[in-house]
Amino acid sequence: MPRITSVEVVDVRFPTSLTRDGSDAMNKDGDYSAAYVVLHTDAPGLSGHGFTFTIGRGNDLCVEAARQRAQPLLGRDVDELCGDLGGIYRELQSDSQLRWLGPDKGVIHLALAAVMNAVWDLAARGAGVPLWRLLAEMSPEDLVEAADLRYLSDVLTADQAVDLLARQEGGRKQRIEELEASGYPCYTTSAGWLGYSDAKLRRLCEEAVASGYKHVKLKVGADLDDDIRRCGIARDVLGPDGNLMIDANQVWEVPQAIEWVKALAEFDPLWIEEPTSPDDILGHAAIRKAVAPIGVATGEHGMNRVLFKQMFQAGAIDYCQLDAARLGSVNEVLAVYLLAASFDVPVCPHAGGVGLCELVQHLAIFDYVAVSGSLDRRVTEYVDHLHEHFVDPCVVRAGAYVLPDAPGYSAEMQRESLQTYRFPDGVYWSTVTEPDPLP
Repeated sequence: MPRITSVEVVDVRFPTSLTRDGSDAMNKDGDYSAAYVVLHTDAPGLSGHGFTFTIGRGNDLCVEAARQRAQPLLGRDVDELCGDLGGIYRELQSDSQLRWLGPDKGVIHLALAAVMNAVWDLAARGAGVPLWRLLAEMSPEDLVEAADLRYLSDVLTADQAVDLLARQEGGRKQRIEELEASGYPCYTTSAGWLGYSDAKLRRLCEEAVASGYKHVKLKVGADLDDDIRRCGIARDVLGPDGNLMIDANQVWEVPQAIEWVKALAEFDPLWIEEPTSPDDILGHAAIRKAVAPIGVATGEHGMNRVLFKQMFQAGAIDYCQLDAARLGSVNEVLAVYLLAASFDVPVCPHAGGVGLCELVQHLAIFDYVAVSGSLDRRVTEYVDHLHEHFVDPCVVRAGAYVLPDAPGYSAEMQRESLQTYRFPDGVYWSTVTEPDPLP
């Protein structure tokens, strides 16, 4: 029986601040980073890879937390772990001394995501299938057993979750065939980073439209006049039928959000994303009521399933944007998908960081195949950065994710990339003197 022999955790940082890739009103100079976990086993060619996403300083805290989170896995039987994915999640999550540092939030929860993402990758690799298929082939009972449904029974019981999944079982095969033919629809944020010039914005929007994208997202929130001008450029390129989304990345107070979004309403945005603090449930509800029919989207900083439960209960959002590396891995992601389906709120996962596109393609595909059974109002984020650092990078054609077919969660990074960008002793960080960032 294969066993886990060692855990490798790497601080990986990419100097994206130099080109302003990823820049928005809140985060102007992030270096896209990952606390990257590898579960090594004594079986030839079998390992598990996972990570959580940060934007630079503090990534070392996630790395150390992931080391501590992963310690109970050393020496464990791989088949036993992968045969009880709900059980190992609950075991790691319930460490009372580590849990005190959250609970279910912050660095300690990010670290749990990194470790459990590696466990799920290991399980899919062991089964010889991509993660989305591993999930799609699980029974409703097994999926609910793996899901973290604690503190949700006032709105969703385990029996109700099983019934919800059972209703979609009959069409799973057909929906897989549909996605194999058409892919899963996505939108691009790569055109709309706040630090880009107007000329670059226009060029990238034109390239997105020419590539088949029907949805483009722009960062807003630093200067209203700039936003009006930039949204005008994007709308001009997209035409009246293209979908424009805007994202404020949490910078506004509630009244300011309402005023600002109304000023941009002439450009017909599909949604305003993260208009205020990600924890302000009632603030989101007030904004949603005031700016309708423009939708409200949030979730990339949603710390746990309980926050999402309350967002749904309060009618605070039109689009749920869960994050594969901020929630407690697939186990908690399953819970949020089930909640969203029960409240009939579409899930449009966040994927604006290194490796997140690789992860969320699996989750979105699984949602359509086994949970929601619908593509209505559903589109998943895509950012065209840093995919070359992954062994099995995601593929997008004509504005849609191509279904991944390699075993695992698509999380494995190239060994050369780790050697180059590990912080602080990798080839790049130890030898390159960075120029000043763009003005």
